[in-house]
Amino acid sequence: MERVTGCGIVSAHEPLTRTALTIAGSDSGGGAGIQADLKTFAALGMHGACAITAITAQNTLGVQNVFDLPEDVIAGQICAVLDDIHVDYAKIGMLSSKEIVYLVASHICGVNSVPFVLDPVMSAEAGGSLLTDAALGAMVSELIPAATVVTPNVFEAEAITGIRIHDTDDAKRAAAAIVDLGCKAAVVTGGHLHGTDVLCDDRDEKGFRLIPGNLITGGTHGAGCTYSAAIAAFLAKELTIPDACIAAKDFVMHAIQAAPSVGGGVSPVNQTGHVLMDASRYRATADVSNAVDCIEACRSFTSLIPEVGCNIGTATPHAQSVKDVVAVRSRIVRFGGTARAIGQIGFGASSHVARLILAAMRFDPEVRSALNIRCSEEIISTCEALGYTIASFSRQDEPPQHQTMDWGTAHAIKEAGYVPQIIYDRGGTGKEAMVRILGRNAMEVAGIGIRISRV
Repeated sequence: MERVTGCGIVSAHEPLTRTALTIAGSDSGGGAGIQADLKTFAALGMHGACAITAITAQNTLGVQNVFDLPEDVIAGQICAVLDDIHVDYAKIGMLSSKEIVYLVASHICGVNSVPFVLDPVMSAEAGGSLLTDAALGAMVSELIPAATVVTPNVFEAEAITGIRIHDTDDAKRAAAAIVDLGCKAAVVTGGHLHGTDVLCDDRDEKGFRLIPGNLITGGTHGAGCTYSAAIAAFLAKELTIPDACIAAKDFVMHAIQAAPSVGGGVSPVNQTGHVLMDASRYRATADVSNAVDCIEACRSFTSLIPEVGCNIGTATPHAQSVKDVVAVRSRIVRFGGTARAIGQIGFGASSHVARLILAAMRFDPEVRSALNIRCSEEIISTCEALGYTIASFSRQDEPPQHQTMDWGTAHAIKEAGYVPQIIYDRGGTGKEAMVRILGRNAMEVAGIGIRISRV
């Protein structure tokens, strides 16, 4: 079965790809503008098209030069996209001259009537002016009235409305004033309001909405571009305006937290941060799951299971807490002559194995997995015979108020001068002796454990 759409004939079984068009400037540093928008669209599952309005020479330290593209070149890009591709939503960013503003308005607000989010870009995050006064006036008269959402930061909102913004009440007045210009909604972003965004949406009916957030550590170059592009993407997916703004804020906060260390100025946000995190969590879960399957299939492994049971875990890259480590929710125990995992695999499932891994990662971030097994003189000798690197600690040396997993692991590593494959202790009063196997992944440490059990 087929159906006719604005883009031609499409099979009923073929999902339509949603497309977002960004009309903005190019950032040679790759952190903002067109580059940020396209990365945002891709990270959110959208096809991204673009029309470049200006070429900027900029990096993390600021804008060094701006070259506006000829109007016919800009118009040609927009027409080429719209003549062939159905655009669900547009995001409009840097429009440095009034002529470019009028041109874009004529193509987007005219016959084509593409819904859009307007980011009134006036300066780069790292420094440098990107908008003339004449262009601002044209934007207020031509684009703001037709926009679905306008996303100024505090300084941009002040320039548009003339309202000085010191707190959220001032931001409410500014957002309302922008909505009075004709757009459906305005959100004054909160990087300068302690992280709180102020949304004015259908002011006569719903009033204002505060979208709270935290000022987080990370790169912010391209954050505004990313935020407005994300709103456009979520609106294209038919979220309501408030829900799109909330989802976009969450997206950009993750992008800031995942910012890479690039350049000597303001680092760019990382739009793929959440995608990479999801992927790393999946890989960690699969790693532990596969390792548990191998352990359960090895009948000799039961000889290594301590009285308290054993556990195995893997941390995500850059893990910071127990919640970033996946392990067996209960333990691996002896059951009918075999090893069996009791409980599901999940993040935050075992604080013991998580603290052990996190302690090791402080010395070598690539060592992200651990498995605990029974300790005996025979097992220690086997580890030595197999050529594994070994370190140990004594629980009698453990300072008060310290936890063995944290202190013991760190102490053994410091004493050895490197992260060994095996760390053991001979126990203490009420404490069972234990061997801890460390490695880069759960399959590696499970393999070491299985090899030890077969000797």
